[in-house]
Amino acid sequence: MTTPGSEVRTQGALEPPAVPCSSACREDPLRAAVTQHLKEFLGRRSLAIVRLDTDFADEVFDRLAWFVLEGGKRVRPVFAWWGWRAAGGADDGPEATAALRAASALELVQAFALFQDDVMDRSAVRRGRPAAHVEFANDHRSEGWFGDPDRYGESAALLAADLALVWAEDMFTEALRHMPDARERARGPWRAMHTEMVVGQFLDLRSQARSDEAESTPLRVNRLKTAAYSAERPLHLGAALADADEEVILALRRYGEAIGSAYQLRDDLLDLYGEPAQTGKAVGADLREGKRTLLLAVGLRRARERGDRKAVEVLDSAIGDPGLTDADVRTVADLLVALGAREAVEQRLGALLDEGTRSLADAPIAPVACEELRRRAHGAITRVT
Repeated sequence: MTTPGSEVRTQGALEPPAVPCSSACREDPLRAAVTQHLKEFLGRRSLAIVRLDTDFADEVFDRLAWFVLEGGKRVRPVFAWWGWRAAGGADDGPEATAALRAASALELVQAFALFQDDVMDRSAVRRGRPAAHVEFANDHRSEGWFGDPDRYGESAALLAADLALVWAEDMFTEALRHMPDARERARGPWRAMHTEMVVGQFLDLRSQARSDEAESTPLRVNRLKTAAYSAERPLHLGAALADADEEVILALRRYGEAIGSAYQLRDDLLDLYGEPAQTGKAVGADLREGKRTLLLAVGLRRARERGDRKAVEVLDSAIGDPGLTDADVRTVADLLVALGAREAVEQRLGALLDEGTRSLADAPIAPVACEELRRRAHGAITRVT
């Protein structure tokens, strides 16, 4: 079997493969540099994989390599880079290259998280394509192998996720081999990020199992699963590499917590009010999977406060129903507008944006980084139309 990404293997470590990236990547030199670091790392790893087993190389490595190289917005490495620059890290030179290479390892952590998340949520689509576990299951079906294709697909995806996490640690450590002091400073946020991500994922899983309606629950899940992992800790990581003082680190972490939480609220809105081309998955996917978002929690509370039993029934029955039609999803979306839940979440999103940018105002952060972080916050957190 030949899968996208096999060119990483065939060209190997001596000549990084010419894997096409998105148009946004081509337009952004920083994102392109992250992709190049990942290509070089995966090219080196491919040689050892082929020696171990060619079937694994064909079926697992190629799929993981394609997923990492071709997809993703590189949000986490970019935040880590601007954490480095905010603390006075150089824009060029050997140390800057090492810092960006270490930050690029965050994309492997992201692959680990997404492969696992899609298995747990039984998400069929990721980035506009079948999710990894679905593709592995399709391999099983097409070959007519023994056993349950879905179980095989989930198991294979979890193994690919494990490999991505192991390699993230390798890439991070190897990138900083000539900067041992910086590496040790960055160990704290690197470890904390991993722990927070797992705890946040568990809380998300448990909230669905318990049908938790408390608005505090999605806020805590967002804080640990999204904000800390997507923005706060990457910024902290980059700043630690540059030996930032505590004032800079605290300002960056406050910014990251607020902006990362806003990211999640934006994604919650996109699930019901976005377009598949924008989100890479079907509208209402999170609703069908039973995700207990702040949007739904606010809607349920307001329906109960109004004594609107019909609205409560519609929302309760929709959450976690995989058989919802697109018309059913539109009904829920319209109901949340009527209840004022959408507007409440959009107002909170705007408040988080203001809070995040204000946190940068008085901190001794390099002006170029401060300007860039403000620009990225306003560019990424937009009203969903």
